[in-house]
Amino acid sequence: MERSKVYFTDFRTQLEVSQGLKLQRLCRRAGMGDIDFEGKFVAIKLHFGELGNYSYIRPNYIKAVADLIKELGGKPFLTDCNTLYPGSRKNAVDHLYNAEVNGFNSVTTGCYNIIADGLKGTDEVTVPVPGGEYCKEAYIGRALYDADIIISISHFKGHEMTGFGGAIKNIGMGGGSRAGKMQQHCDGKPSVNPDLCRMCGKCARECGSDAIHYETGKAVINQDECKGCGRCIGACAFDAISADNDTALEALCAKMAEYTAAIVEGKPSFHISLIMDVSPNCDCHGENDAPILPNIGMLASFDPVALDQACADLCQKATPIRNSQLGDNLAKEDWHHHHDHFLDSNPNVKWKETLEHGEKIGLGTRQYELIEM
Repeated sequence: MERSKVYFTDFRTQLEVSQGLKLQRLCRRAGMGDIDFEGKFVAIKLHFGELGNYSYIRPNYIKAVADLIKELGGKPFLTDCNTLYPGSRKNAVDHLYNAEVNGFNSVTTGCYNIIADGLKGTDEVTVPVPGGEYCKEAYIGRALYDADIIISISHFKGHEMTGFGGAIKNIGMGGGSRAGKMQQHCDGKPSVNPDLCRMCGKCARECGSDAIHYETGKAVINQDECKGCGRCIGACAFDAISADNDTALEALCAKMAEYTAAIVEGKPSFHISLIMDVSPNCDCHGENDAPILPNIGMLASFDPVALDQACADLCQKATPIRNSQLGDNLAKEDWHHHHDHFLDSNPNVKWKETLEHGEKIGLGTRQYELIEM
């Protein structure tokens, strides 16, 4: 396979040249303007950041990309899907409030926020997975499916399960509806914590499988009847229902790549990653630890596999920050050095498997040419 082009620029700027302008120049140089945006609905797929977490991408960068899309004739909107886990983004009402609090609104970004999978994470479209080995069908947020073009903007950071979070995680995991996230994350099905259950009955009314009963006064999910759609998680206002049995990390990595392939199939897509505030864990936490690596730069490509590989390679070449989770681990006398910043930060993660499987199913290539601006 021919090497993909990945464009890179660092965060250095001259006087009167803003970071936003530099990002726009990067996107133009990488060929984003070659896409026919005229009159098209453009989904800008991002992560709004959990409340209490400050390491997500600033709205200023999003506005720079949205302004460029509008200049090219497109109609951009910001989007993400609801979360599988309890938190401030598990339904569209809380999710939109979360986005506003974190600074994403029509004034700061120039476009509106749409939660792709609707009020309770159930507004989804089932699509085939091209080359899927783990998932034959993917359940994705309807707004992503309905968009004519997808532009992903990812905060590249560490992750406690997948090693890092980049373009593939942003699109694949982030674009899955609640059922889609269930399929990727879990080999099992939801269960009820009886200590938190208020016996309100909302979960049973929402269940499409009639799998929830009240045998002891508290909700109980019949695992044989449950189809694992996760609707009950979104219905519960008391966080009493959660998913069990995280899937093996290798399978999780592969499923994310397959979901990404399903989401971008048949439509133009372009991908941007910012390697900054490289926290050790996901932006889904309600806090963020100190960065493990220094700010490196901004990257863009039409190939999400090549983009993630280039970001990972640049991170591996960077010098760890001493006062960080990674720095603390490396300073331990008995530490087993993996000579891999992601593994040395979170020793049980998998990350190469995501890129290997993405390349295997034709999502992109790990071979790239890094073009510096």
